[in-house]
Amino acid sequence: MRLFLNEQMNAGRLNRRRFAFFSAIFGLTSLATWFMADLLWRDGITGLELALLVVFTILFAHIAAGFCTALVGFYVINRGGDSSRITATLTPDEVPPLASTAIVMPVFNEDVSRVFEGLRVVFRSLQETKQLAHFDFFVLSDSNQPNQWIQEEVAWLELCKQVGGFGKIFYRKRRHSINKKAGNVADFLRRWGRGYRYMIVLDADSIMTGRALVQLVALMEKNPSVGLIQTAPRIVNGETLFARMQSFASRLYSPLFLAGLNYWQQHEGNFWGHNAVVRVQPFIEHCSLPDLPGSEPFGGRILSHDFVEAALMRQAGWAVWLAAEIDGTYEEGPPTLIDSAKRDRRWCQGNMQHAWLLATRGFRPASRFHLLMGVMGYVSSPLWLLFMILCTIRIFARGMAPMEGGVARLADTTSIFGYVVHVPEALTLFALTMLLIFLPKIISVVVTLGQDGEAERFGGKTRLVGSAVLETLVSALLAPVNMIFNAKFVLSTLLGQGVSWVTQKRGGDDDGTDWREAIITHGGQTVFGVVWGVSAFILSPGFFWWLSPVLAGLTLSIPVSILLSKAGLGRGARARGIFLTPEETHPPYELKRLHQNLAECYRHLPPLKLLRADYGLLQAVLDPYVNAMHVALLRQRRPGEEAREWFAQLRGRLLHDGPAKFSAREKMALLMDAESMIWLHRELWRCPAEGLAEWWRLAMRQYNVLTTAPTTALYR
Repeated sequence: MRLFLNEQMNAGRLNRRRFAFFSAIFGLTSLATWFMADLLWRDGITGLELALLVVFTILFAHIAAGFCTALVGFYVINRGGDSSRITATLTPDEVPPLASTAIVMPVFNEDVSRVFEGLRVVFRSLQETKQLAHFDFFVLSDSNQPNQWIQEEVAWLELCKQVGGFGKIFYRKRRHSINKKAGNVADFLRRWGRGYRYMIVLDADSIMTGRALVQLVALMEKNPSVGLIQTAPRIVNGETLFARMQSFASRLYSPLFLAGLNYWQQHEGNFWGHNAVVRVQPFIEHCSLPDLPGSEPFGGRILSHDFVEAALMRQAGWAVWLAAEIDGTYEEGPPTLIDSAKRDRRWCQGNMQHAWLLATRGFRPASRFHLLMGVMGYVSSPLWLLFMILCTIRIFARGMAPMEGGVARLADTTSIFGYVVHVPEALTLFALTMLLIFLPKIISVVVTLGQDGEAERFGGKTRLVGSAVLETLVSALLAPVNMIFNAKFVLSTLLGQGVSWVTQKRGGDDDGTDWREAIITHGGQTVFGVVWGVSAFILSPGFFWWLSPVLAGLTLSIPVSILLSKAGLGRGARARGIFLTPEETHPPYELKRLHQNLAECYRHLPPLKLLRADYGLLQAVLDPYVNAMHVALLRQRRPGEEAREWFAQLRGRLLHDGPAKFSAREKMALLMDAESMIWLHRELWRCPAEGLAEWWRLAMRQYNVLTTAPTTALYR
């Protein structure tokens, strides 16, 4: 009876919270729409004005949702936190008995040193908690480059030897990369998932402390009705100015939004695909992804799987929580604006597919709202572009309103969107819009300044405020650039242009984006901004100045993109205290250990550039140790007679011609055939040097040098 009453009280509290939250969104949107309609329809209504009002209403509702989330978050933080959160069910020192947990890390052509050194840090941190016995690690590789594959195997073996990880750390390379990351995890669950109660998913750039991992599993054990708990990873290890600015913004502003999210979503949260714990059995039973109607990119296999899996988990009755209070969970972001756009291109297609699922039978309203906001995250960009273009067309079509004596009566009127309007209404609408956009940032700074010692973790009060102002200015320049990017991505998806699965670039280098890449990527945006600006200035100088912030971002996109991509500028900004984060001023032990390990790894490279391009293949064929390990990891298969003849031809060509004329597909095929790898190793050491390609003779002469280099020192 008590449990029933608690559930009823919780349901009533959640309903009241959601009523207040969505009522605030509706009220703000209605007020802004009323002001906009009054401005547009004073001289009568046309189809163009109606279209402007509809687009404005949709866009303002999207802004209002973000603002209300931040406002609610401020309310929660100001009252000392939310008592209704998943982490409150566990006392700080309580560690209930843990259950078997698989920590899985899908990888695809990633920096091998970064992957396995990160895994080493997580393993050691978990070892220090004395709870390692409950956890197993799995590296699930879909890498399709020969060097990557062999280097992953070598790194896995060396890591296991050095940390005593045999039987705890496992490596699996899929033969066929079906359905990308979601398919990789699903294949793991089909084969080995039933041996574990929980699964913690990490990205290749994820770091989680042992304490955070133990806390996640303990929370799942404490709450048997919970199917998924998502943490809020912090962005770290940025070197470029762009990456450090993103890290600073996320670290400063996200607490407000995360607190607001948890306030209204509660047990109907979302899944971001990594740095989260999943209850395996219900995930297997209920979260199998359906194929969408039609073909890719808008149909077919679901690219962004995480939102859908959370919705399916909730549909089955399991709770999904956001645990933003858990410390010790980290990830890395893209180093440049262009790399960020490439990632968004992939995410855009996946989120656009979610439009199919908005009306899916059985989904909870909160899950539909998550899917809708994911779609709007990208659709809002073409809508903003459409809104501004419609305004420009309206200006060009009607021109400026007549002004008495050729001079505007500026005392009580001004020109907005080509209309002479009363200042109070126009300023009210403008102020309301700016308030919703910038007030959450101001509140975040104020909250941080008001917390004891928190501002010092950002470098001090002066540096915190200065960095926040600079971030706001740069973000204003980048907003129209991202608008054009996302508008293009949405249009490409609607026109049926899919996106390939590529490796995400992480970290950064001193060179950054070169002028050629910047001009190719941003050239169209620059031309568009110049033409738009000149046309607006000629026909309506007043409208041009209203449009100038957007035009500035577009016309300056090339130099801004290049400057933000420089790691040297990023390090210089850090030395001056700009964009500092608590993870930089007070780095956790795990991140310091990762930096030290990587600095040691990257000092060593294979000595000959001539061999470096096929160093993985060289190791797998030449080195007895690597060859035996590689063959042992292969799944033994008997190819047909025709395939055996083809492999025989490939083997002969490889020994006599070297790997230079081989395609990546041919190299991968040989590496996947155990019989070929055994034959190549035996024949290479038996065959007279005169019968081998010069490449192999050089490799054998350098064999002693190569084998004396540290095997954990893997090149980028």
